[in-house]
Amino acid sequence: RAAPSSKMMENKVFLSFTFYSTILILKMYVVAIITGQVRLRKKAFANPEDALRNGGPQYCRQDPDVERCRRAHRNDMENIFPFLFLGAIYSLLDPSPAVARTHFLIFCVGRVVHTIAYLLRLKAPTRSVAYGVAQLPCFSMALQILLATTPYW
Repeated sequence: RAAPSSKMMENKVFLSFTFYSTILILKMYVVAIITGQVRLRKKAFANPEDALRNGGPQYCRQDPDVERCRRAHRNDMENIFPFLFLGAIYSLLDPSPAVARTHFLIFCVGRVVHTIAYLLRLKAPTRSVAYGVAQLPCFSMALQILLATTPYW
């Protein structure tokens, strides 16, 4: 394996951030694929042309299972996109690699558990606890970013 050549790729924190971010993006793709598969299985299409291709206009409709998948995906976008920003900026602050990796790991595990709890309808409060746990490293990173940049505002 060739050694990374750019300065950014020599940053252990950034490499850790890149790893966990990629896992989260792949997880989002999996949720999108699951949503499509549920649409096909339930014959519940958002667009008339898709319904016509798959049985007729009566299949242009909503389905509770499809909507659950869509909510899980939307929740990912509402939480993972801010993490991508915060983690990238946080990586530039030269934090301890072990502490940073812990931040990224907690967020990633929290989001994976949140998705599993959402899609499998796990008993409450599993989903909300996973959500809350994943928010902790984001608040920590945001606070550290603000503390590091306050002198420049």
